[in-house]
Amino acid sequence: MESQFACFKAGLAPVNTNYRYIDDELVYLWSNADAVAVVFHGAFTERIEGLRDRVPTVHTWLWVDDGSGPCPAWATAYEDAANAVTDGPVSGPWGRDGDDLVLMYTGGTTGMPKGVMWRQDSLIKAVSSSQNPRLLDVDADYEALAGDIAAPGVSLIPACPEMHGTGQFTAQLALCGGGSNVLLPGRHFDVAELLDTIESKKVQAVTIVGDAFAKPILAALDAEPDRWDISSVFLMTSSGVMWSQESKTGLLRHNATMMLIDAFSSSEAIGLGQSVSTAQGSSGTAKFMLGDNSRVITDDGADVEPGSGQIGRVAVRGFTPIGYYKDEAKTAATFVRIGDDTYSIPGDYAMVEADGSLTLLGRGSVVINTAGEKVFPEEVEEACKLHPAVADAVAVGIPDDRFGEAVTAVVELHSDTTLEPDELVAHVKERLAAFKAPRNVVVIDTIGRAANGKVDYKRLKGFAADQLGVTLPS
Repeated sequence: MESQFACFKAGLAPVNTNYRYIDDELVYLWSNADAVAVVFHGAFTERIEGLRDRVPTVHTWLWVDDGSGPCPAWATAYEDAANAVTDGPVSGPWGRDGDDLVLMYTGGTTGMPKGVMWRQDSLIKAVSSSQNPRLLDVDADYEALAGDIAAPGVSLIPACPEMHGTGQFTAQLALCGGGSNVLLPGRHFDVAELLDTIESKKVQAVTIVGDAFAKPILAALDAEPDRWDISSVFLMTSSGVMWSQESKTGLLRHNATMMLIDAFSSSEAIGLGQSVSTAQGSSGTAKFMLGDNSRVITDDGADVEPGSGQIGRVAVRGFTPIGYYKDEAKTAATFVRIGDDTYSIPGDYAMVEADGSLTLLGRGSVVINTAGEKVFPEEVEEACKLHPAVADAVAVGIPDDRFGEAVTAVVELHSDTTLEPDELVAHVKERLAAFKAPRNVVVIDTIGRAANGKVDYKRLKGFAADQLGVTLPS
């Protein structure tokens, strides 16, 4: 966050980098982004040594000391650069402007990472207007707004990585409200570290990514209900993957004063919708209310009628990105002009219930087409995960001569449990239409979710095909 705000002040465009990427992915991202400088922890020195000559546009390497070794000769120590005295304005001769960019690279579910181009002004307004409605004014006076902030604001733990939108955007939200970020020094998610920090620092807000975080937190609290005091937390937010009603209800048992906000947003679209759960009532899984600037539209641009059973794509207007960096085709497909407004339509499908609420179905890019029916993986996955033997699950479509694609569940089981495929199929059929139930069940040691809770559908589809002896089309 320190480096990012430095970029803001210098009129530069910060670019996030997934620290799990390997050489080819890093070369692609930094080359695609036209990166000229990279900030990296010392632990990644060896990796960068092997690829530096493949990214000739990068001429500045800023090494962050993490105790893993000395600063290489080709890099500059970050603290030396940060402590250098500069006379005059920080930014270059180009100055600073609300049109300066933030590039949020998002992996999505298919294809190479895409650089979502946010105007800095639009991003701050999209992220922070929920806590300061005056930011909705297009010509908002930031100096005046800053003077009105009643510090200290909220203390927030972004428990998920700040390289992703969920962690980064909520961290900005706290800071722009005069608050603070409480960071976890561990490099892997450690439930005990999180709960210890909440208690010791009296943290007020926590950002997670769905059940990938909620379930381990709940399991720890259930196992040792008297160990941690989390009463200081009044807000827990999530975005990115499903947060089940069962997990929400369980967390509220340990702190009935919390408000749980499940935000339906993405790197390309902030404010698509949200659900709120409290001790007085917990919102259902994948159930959201549309945001003020959102709508659900059919392929021809018409609004989906509530209660019609029709499926449409969720779109949001207002403060949106200006497109994908160096990709006009994807920009045209995602950022669409409808009437007098530009809508961001990242590809999330949903139904509008009679009461106006949304039932989120998932991204069209991973939809399973079986016997003429569309099946969205998320609803199958959620049904599978409700089985007591299933720790995690992913649904993919495997080529099938009869059905086109066969719904296939890739499941990770809890330790010391077994599961017969027919048992899981029957379990899903009790909750969903029969055509949505898996025709194949494949067990895997671990689903291998990333730190942001997302999964690599392509990899898991390949694993399932191998286990079933099916050849995927090239």
